Amino acid sequence: MQYILAVDQGTSGTKAVVVDAEGQVVATAEVALRPDYLAGGGVEQDPEAMFESVVTAGRRALAQAAVPVAAVALANQGETVLAWDRTTGEPLSPAIVWQDRRAESVCGGLAEHAEDVARRTGLVLDPYFSAPKMAWLRANLTRDGVVTTTDTWLVHRMCGAFVTDASTASRSLIAALDTVAWDDQLLALFGLRDEALPDIVGSDEIVGTTDVFGPSLPVAGLIVDQQAALLAESCLTTGSAKCTYGTGAFLLAQLGGDPVRSTSGLTTSVAWRLRDETSYCIDGQVYTAASAVRWAVDLGLVPSADQIDTAAAESSEGVICVPALAGLAAPWWDSGATASFTGMTLSSGRGNLVRALIEGIAAQVTALTDLVAADLGSPLTRLRVDGGLTRSASLMQAQADLAQIPVDVYPSMHATALGAAACARLALEPGTAPCDAVGTWYPQHTYEPRWSADRAAEFLDRWRRVADDTVAQEVSA
Repeated sequence: MQYILAVDQGTSGTKAVVVDAEGQVVATAEVALRPDYLAGGGVEQDPEAMFESVVTAGRRALAQAAVPVAAVALANQGETVLAWDRTTGEPLSPAIVWQDRRAESVCGGLAEHAEDVARRTGLVLDPYFSAPKMAWLRANLTRDGVVTTTDTWLVHRMCGAFVTDASTASRSLIAALDTVAWDDQLLALFGLRDEALPDIVGSDEIVGTTDVFGPSLPVAGLIVDQQAALLAESCLTTGSAKCTYGTGAFLLAQLGGDPVRSTSGLTTSVAWRLRDETSYCIDGQVYTAASAVRWAVDLGLVPSADQIDTAAAESSEGVICVPALAGLAAPWWDSGATASFTGMTLSSGRGNLVRALIEGIAAQVTALTDLVAADLGSPLTRLRVDGGLTRSASLMQAQADLAQIPVDVYPSMHATALGAAACARLALEPGTAPCDAVGTWYPQHTYEPRWSADRAAEFLDRWRRVADDTVAQEVSA
């Protein structure tokens, strides 16, 4: 039986799993990471700690599995960047995390080009994406070395290759969406024309060999974490959608081979390039999901993240929360928006605030499902979900209630790693189709809507008014 070591390098930690040919997890290991949240919207990680977490988690998973593996796959954060020495592999800057907002000034200076950037890339001109952070890093931290997304650096440290995959490149704002190639005009716009950029490869390509985990292993299956989860959850047909509830919440819907540009403030990017064919997806982001829960834990609203359900009251009693703790993404795209609780009275208790926080996360995701439906021309009929917060029955039920569609919980907590493993398997087995590499799965649990459509619409109307007011207040300030 052929086994794959799949590494999911994320914001809050690195997970490594060993997966068998049927997609069953036989071993898993995790190493926690905690980003540094800085004043002024900065979010950074220690690159050496990141690489060490990859190596440590991988070795632990291999030791636990005690089976030979055929390859190592890597899923990455997508838009996190750093500067590094291409000769030595030494990092020359902190890793600037996808949540970092300090490149707002870069985007502000290019505002007149926003429409052209969206047309070329399918993305919104926003600090969330790679190129503004790359430009900010060059202007403020160092001109030395190369500046790339973290996947390129990690792969280089593992095997010496200088590559990124098509899905990661499409999240940069400097790659043309239709051709999935670096765009000279965009590079010039961001002042990155002279930068050495990695080769863009498919997710089913072997890019080198590494021995950092002990045995010599081919490196394959490179893909963005959210796109990896989209693949694992069998979102292979147009209109199928999933949402991952991790540090943030990320909703992606499959577009197939047509890179349709959103008219609703969402973004379009590459889902994956497999078998020399490019599939696209439309997506929206909620910047704070598990990170909002962690904030609530730090403030003492919740004893621990795994007790959010017991801490929540049955009702918010009119309290509305907009958990914009790191700004608002689609459709507002307001990095300066801040979180709020409204509707509180002297009778409002801790449990009401926790319930409002849960409903606020679900409301933001529901705003995305509505926008996706508008772009697809038809409503979503189901939502597949994964990630740590799917353990919260309160959140998942709120999601079904507000979106008014069934919510299917993916049966594994390792969707991202399983998607990357499927890509690596395709690299090793040229005759295998993507649907066969993913396999069949059944929901661990399905949450059906309990609220009436009228009740959901009334709540969402109130919540949206508060969210819009939050943005308006920030603009007027």
